[in-house]
Amino acid sequence: MNGVRRRFTALQRMLHWFMAVCILAMLFIGVGMVSTVMPKYLTLVSIHKPLGIAILVLALLRLVARLREGAPSLPADLPEPMKLAAHLSHYAFYVLMIAMPLIGLGMLSAAAYPVVLFGGVHLPAILPQSDSLHTLLWNAHFYLAFVFFALILLHVAAALFHALVRRDGVFEAMASVSTRDEVEAAE
Repeated sequence: MNGVRRRFTALQRMLHWFMAVCILAMLFIGVGMVSTVMPKYLTLVSIHKPLGIAILVLALLRLVARLREGAPSLPADLPEPMKLAAHLSHYAFYVLMIAMPLIGLGMLSAAAYPVVLFGGVHLPAILPQSDSLHTLLWNAHFYLAFVFFALILLHVAAALFHALVRRDGVFEAMASVSTRDEVEAAE
């Protein structure tokens, strides 16, 4: 072995896949919230708030792990525009994973809505009550969710491109289990 790490650490992979499920669930819950006025709205809200805080905590843990452990290098033959797109998209993911819950928490604070986590823990307001600030933050939260969804679609497309077309090991770096090619390469 030449000392070059080809995969993310087990912790990084676990956080990636667990957060992927949480974020996709959050996006679909959010769509359900804005598209209904039925009694299930309150159930969706009661899930959306603590899940958002959980995503914030997980994103901060993931950021620390990324700063501490780094990431495997991209393939040397990957074109520079693709490398730039990969780096910029990862920055955008971290910004959105942290900003979206904070904007949501700020939006709720500005509307004087309580944020109750599991176990009845109430989070303190982070902003003063203000109808105009609530509206601004609601709009930001709403439209950034579309940006987040588009970024996820691009991310999945890029992962599939690396896995099925280029077959360059980028997908395997985050895959949860070893692939046959990786096992053969290690032998």
